[in-house]
Amino acid sequence: MKRQNQSMITEFILVGFSNLGDLQILLFFIFLLVYLTTLMANTTIMTVIRLDRTLHTPMYFFLFVLSCSETCYTLVIVPKMLTNLLSTNPTISFSGCATQLYFFVGLACTNCFLIAVMGYDRYVAICNPLNYTLIVSRATCMKLVLTSSLCGFLISVVVNVLVFSVPFCASNRVNHFFCDVSPVIKLGCTDTNLTEMIIFFLSILVLLVPFVLIFISYVFIVSTILKISSVEGQRKAFATCASHLTVVIVHYGCASFIYLRPTSLYSSDKDQLVAVTYTVITPLLNPLVYTLRNKEVKMALKKVLTRYSYLKIA
Repeated sequence: MKRQNQSMITEFILVGFSNLGDLQILLFFIFLLVYLTTLMANTTIMTVIRLDRTLHTPMYFFLFVLSCSETCYTLVIVPKMLTNLLSTNPTISFSGCATQLYFFVGLACTNCFLIAVMGYDRYVAICNPLNYTLIVSRATCMKLVLTSSLCGFLISVVVNVLVFSVPFCASNRVNHFFCDVSPVIKLGCTDTNLTEMIIFFLSILVLLVPFVLIFISYVFIVSTILKISSVEGQRKAFATCASHLTVVIVHYGCASFIYLRPTSLYSSDKDQLVAVTYTVITPLLNPLVYTLRNKEVKMALKKVLTRYSYLKIA
C-alpha cells in the first residue's frame, strides 16, 4: 500500500504564495513588470555587444553569454510562477518539476562558473596585460564557456537523479513557488541524509571553489593595481572590476545562504524571500550593474540608439 501511494504522485502542488490571498494579484503585476524589464535589459545588453565592434572583447563575450544564460534562467522559473499566482490550483506535473529542477540547477551552476571565468578574465587583463589577447584568445573563451556549461549540466543531472530517486510519500505539497532541491527532498519517505550530504558537497564545489578562485584572483588584482603610480590609472583599473565584484557578492551571497546548509534548516518564508532575490531580482541586477557602472557599454548603447534613430528617420 505504501509503495502504491508513492507511485501515485503524478503532480506537485506549489504552495509558496498560496497563503498570501489577494496579495498574489499585486505580486503578479510586480513580478511581471520585473520579468519584462529583465528580458528587455538582457536583450539590450546582448544586442549592443553584438552590434558594437568595440565590445567584441573577451570580457563582453562572457557578459553576452551570462546575459543569455540569465535570460534562460528566468524563463525556467518566472512564467510558471506568474501562472500559479493567478491560479487557484498551482500545480506542476512530476515530469515538469524534474525538468524545471534540471534546467534551474544546470543554468545556476553554469552562471557560477561563468562569473568565476569573468574573474579570471579580469585577472589576466590587469595582471598580465601584454599577453592578454594571447592567453584569453577566442578559442580559449569558447572552451571556457563550453566547459562551464558542460560542468553545470552534468552536476544538474546528478542532482536530479539524487532528488527524484527518493521515494515520495502521499503528500505532494511543495512548500515553495518552484521545484527547488530542499523543498522537494523534504517530501521523501526515507532517510535522505546521504542524498543531502552529496548535494551539499556539490554545492560546495559549485559555490565555494569558484568563489575562492575569484578571491585569489582579486588578491593579485588589488596587489597589481596598488603598484600603479597614477591615481587615474588605479581608478580605471578598479572601475573595470567594480561591476563584476557587485555581481559576485549578490550572486554567491544569496546562493550560499540557501544551499550551503543542511536541508533541516530550511525555513520556507525566509528562504522564499531569498529565492525571489536570486530568481527574479538578480537577473535584472546584472545587466543594470554592467550598464550603469560601465562607460564603454553606455557609450556603445548611445551609438546603437543613435544609429537606429538615424536609420529610422532615413
